[in-house]
Amino acid sequence: MRIESPDTDDAEAIADQWVALAREQRAFGSHLLAEANRATIRDAIVRHIVAGELLVARVDGDETNADAANTAVANTDDSNAETTDTNEIVGFVMFGPEGDRYRQDVSRGIVRNVVVTPDRRNEGIGAALLAAAESALHESGFEAVGLSVLADNDAARRFYRRAGYTPHRIDLEKRLESDTDKPEEG
Repeated sequence: MRIESPDTDDAEAIADQWVALAREQRAFGSHLLAEANRATIRDAIVRHIVAGELLVARVDGDETNADAANTAVANTDDSNAETTDTNEIVGFVMFGPEGDRYRQDVSRGIVRNVVVTPDRRNEGIGAALLAAAESALHESGFEAVGLSVLADNDAARRFYRRAGYTPHRIDLEKRLESDTDKPEEG
């Protein structure tokens, strides 16, 4: 596996991964509409690629799910390992400066997305992408990095805790009911 900067020709494949993740995140309470945001995220992906704020994880054709991140235990029965397409993108990370205009006592970068294809999770790919984004932000002079995770996504929260992230700000949400949403009283 290698972490590298993609070119804009990769934008559609990266957008496909984002759409798949957005669809999956609906189970955890996300309000994002996956397909309805495809064009918007594709444009954002292109901007981040051009700005050098997006990295991908690629595997070569001779790498398998069992050895892609060098974290899996050696498998003597290769019949269980699936070979991937040459130069397949198996994940990406999008990051950049925090968009806040308020003056702060620390400069913060933001990790906007860490995406790993479902069949390649738990191989160290997400950790490698996150570490690469943190390194790039640090080299750009940022002193801290923030990110958001859905409260109900326990696996993602565990992943970020293992990477050293702690709660900093908590967003709260409440559904508002209109008169037409309330059950009739009888």
